[in-house]
Amino acid sequence: MEKCKQLAKQIRIDSVRMTNAARSGHVGSMLSMAELIAVLYEKFLNVDPKNPDMPDRDRFVLSKGHAAAAVYSALAHKGFIPVEWLDRYYCDDGKLMGHISHKLPGVEFSTGSLGHGLPVATGMAIAARYAKSDRKIICMSSDGDMNEGSTWEAIMFASQEKLSNLTLIIDYNKVQALGHSEDVIDLSDLRTKLENFGWSVAEVDGHSCEEIYGALTKLPFDSKRPSAIIAHTIKCKGIKDMEDTVRSHYKYVADEELDSVIETLKNA
Repeated sequence: MEKCKQLAKQIRIDSVRMTNAARSGHVGSMLSMAELIAVLYEKFLNVDPKNPDMPDRDRFVLSKGHAAAAVYSALAHKGFIPVEWLDRYYCDDGKLMGHISHKLPGVEFSTGSLGHGLPVATGMAIAARYAKSDRKIICMSSDGDMNEGSTWEAIMFASQEKLSNLTLIIDYNKVQALGHSEDVIDLSDLRTKLENFGWSVAEVDGHSCEEIYGALTKLPFDSKRPSAIIAHTIKCKGIKDMEDTVRSHYKYVADEELDSVIETLKNA
């Protein structure tokens, strides 16, 4: 798991640098999912940077598209895009958009408005079944995604169709754009909700590479049902004074704090 942990650390450092340089937000959303992205790209997804469009590749859809920088970091360090592109994230002369874009190799679908990722991933799972392909379909969603009706329509449909090739990973940091999730739309007892909708569910510490990988290797949890992994995470993990705060959703690390924060992340 050491490579996963090192990639997660790099994702955090890159995300802090990128959002600072671009004067853009969502650093909290990026840092909460660093280990999840690291394990997916380092240990789990069947993808190839030399052949990013191979037909039977696994499909990963980031529904929380505002956290794109974390995925861009992984794509760069796994060889899909040049690392130098990270320096011009969200800039007029750069190639990396603020929300994730399928114009880049290794990105399956552009997202931004919440609630789009799981419906599209469900369609991909149906397509894989028709193609008789063993490819896995993984969608990562946020608290905000789980407030959307389109997400729950997809949850119901995937269960009815017994899409065991579909996995939903919820980056459950319990904070969203306008407040803590319990104050916006309370998702508590999320596991029971998903199980009542016909899904098989596991819960993990979303900052433990070992627990994340352990859950992924058990997929599908049930050969006749879609799987969900509820990853309990901390918003803006790694920056102590911004952890579990609403302000980290839109803020970036200020210039005067940048070197100190990066040094802390390097030594974590």
